[in-house]
Amino acid sequence: MSDIDTGVRCMWMRGGTSKGGYFLASDLPADRDNFLLRVMGSPDPRQIDGMGGAHPLTSKVAVVRKSEREGVDIDYLFLQVFVDQPIVTDAQNCGNILAGIGPFAIERGLVPVKGEKTEVSIFMENTGQIAIATIETPGGQVTYKGDARIDGVPGTSAPVPIVFADTAGSSCGALLPTGNAVDVIDGIACTLIDNGMPCVVMRGDVLGITGSESPKDLEANQELRAKLEAIRLKAGPMMNLGDVTKKSVPKMTMVSGPRAGGAISTRTFIPHTCHDAIGVLGAVSVATACLLPEGPASELAVIPDGDEKLLSIEHPTGEMSVIATMKDGEVYRAAVLRTARKLFDGVVFGD
Repeated sequence: MSDIDTGVRCMWMRGGTSKGGYFLASDLPADRDNFLLRVMGSPDPRQIDGMGGAHPLTSKVAVVRKSEREGVDIDYLFLQVFVDQPIVTDAQNCGNILAGIGPFAIERGLVPVKGEKTEVSIFMENTGQIAIATIETPGGQVTYKGDARIDGVPGTSAPVPIVFADTAGSSCGALLPTGNAVDVIDGIACTLIDNGMPCVVMRGDVLGITGSESPKDLEANQELRAKLEAIRLKAGPMMNLGDVTKKSVPKMTMVSGPRAGGAISTRTFIPHTCHDAIGVLGAVSVATACLLPEGPASELAVIPDGDEKLLSIEHPTGEMSVIATMKDGEVYRAAVLRTARKLFDGVVFGD
């Protein structure tokens, strides 16, 4: 009897504002992608025959192994399982699912507890970058209970601060893959940027939106969606991503002036569904775009003084704070606060 028939060990977790299955690499079957499609119930808009939640944010997978890299604890591969297409892709990273990697690795015995707080260094296989997550481990065990609150998630949980460094160009080869802070595509001024997540940043007003619309209303705007997809398909090759027709990058972020005292307001398609919030690394890329001397985001952003800048990136359900540390006029490190929660630990079936 195969592993698929008997079930595969898995932990389902909420990481940040996303949710998905966390697997040890050694537990997955050889036919990994087909197995994961069956686990999630894809392709099907409802994912009724699987664990997926009928949304890209709840159809995600983390594959984890102990790292053999010097000074690194864990290797983490992120996989996006498409909801309505038979596609499993590693074309992007996910900073929300990343929030659950440290707790999962400690619970699986891959990383020893190091005190009341345990730092876990994580190599992100999708982009070749390293993140440091600090996990609450009082009494030698992971705790998910705490007072940290993030927008887009009800209640509070233990804080999971994550520091990123050297993420510029992680997917596209350069922070600005075209070498320009502004490129004009189909008459729209865009910043094509990759500081951990490839994004196309555009002013919302030139696309006919105010920045106050709900994700549901934006998804119903077929003219807007067609315009964004046309720009995305042209931006892909310009960003060294090739043909992005069947890829989940780049993300398409429309920016407006802040409405709640933050740095910038955002509405992001990821790429065909409008995000209820904003991805972690997407927020880092947008925050970086705000700090460029020119471009759609910098035209609208409210930027604090100093070399360490707290930038509140507003989104449909609240905000995400990015702490950007500047050096020689450029962002060289970014940090975010996330939370995570274990939902179940057991076996999942893909037969």
